[in-house]
Amino acid sequence: MESNFIYKEGRLYVILMEKTVKKEDFIGRDFVSIDDFSFDEINFVLNHAKHIEDNFQDYKDNLSRKLMAPLFFEGSTRTNTSFQAAMIHMNGRILDFDVSQSSVKKGEILRDTVKVIERYRPDIMVVRHNLDGSAILVADSVKVPVINAGDGKNQHPTQTLLDLYTIKQIRENINGTKIALIGDLKYGRTVHSLALALSGYSDCEIEFISPDSLKMPAYLLEKLKSKIKFSEYGLERLNNLNKEFNIIYMTRVQRERFPEGPEGKEEYDKVCKEYHLKKQMLKEVDSDFKILHPLPKVHEIEPEIDDMPYAYYFDQLGNGLYIRMALLDLLVKK
Repeated sequence: MESNFIYKEGRLYVILMEKTVKKEDFIGRDFVSIDDFSFDEINFVLNHAKHIEDNFQDYKDNLSRKLMAPLFFEGSTRTNTSFQAAMIHMNGRILDFDVSQSSVKKGEILRDTVKVIERYRPDIMVVRHNLDGSAILVADSVKVPVINAGDGKNQHPTQTLLDLYTIKQIRENINGTKIALIGDLKYGRTVHSLALALSGYSDCEIEFISPDSLKMPAYLLEKLKSKIKFSEYGLERLNNLNKEFNIIYMTRVQRERFPEGPEGKEEYDKVCKEYHLKKQMLKEVDSDFKILHPLPKVHEIEPEIDDMPYAYYFDQLGNGLYIRMALLDLLVKK
């Protein structure tokens, strides 16, 4: 909020004025954390994505001859392909980068790699890497806009925007959402970003449901405690899902985040055995209840649930196209 000051009858008054967000405010900026955008800017992106969805053909030439460099040092299906599809739908071009064929295999450090790519004059970089904080390192190393497509167990802010977009699609209003974030809350960057984002809306409530070994990190709970109502439960809470929830957000237990070796495998196997959403667990939920998942899902959702009206995760992933089109359209200088 902006503020103005006026004197009236000898008294000082503070007049709060809502800042108007414009498309021009986004040009050339990085998006490496959900905190990079204000609350009003987040809502602007959501509305812009909705306008793109409703007027898809109007954007077919918006990024004509613009070049995106998708630098994926970690495996990705949905995020990578949706960014590429977003660029192609707006008549943009994509720089081919395959980490398996790059000098990374020869030991080249991340900063050098992105400085090399920058010399080929991309208009924007989209980066995914397995190290926490890698996105900010890239953003600090180059002069073109950088979008974080996931950095280790830290954040995944574009996923958060599509999650908010989906929640708004389901409920029409994000305010007042009651949601359970379930599964791998320790390493799950999607739930980290989403919890932070939801704390900016009013009257939202979060339940964190996870095994003891995969609880939400303490530093994030500390950030959230003064901003949003939340509670923590173990996996036994899955047996008592009821009408308290609008939405549950399932996450995959990520084997790649566990330590290597027998102990890491043993811990992973134990958690997977306990963590499984079954059709019978949904008998008490409300008729408009929905299940979200950032995907890929492995064994945590019973396959029969895919055909139930509660399953919304495939619609959710489809929304990634509009969100990523919106971001590219806003951040790239025309």
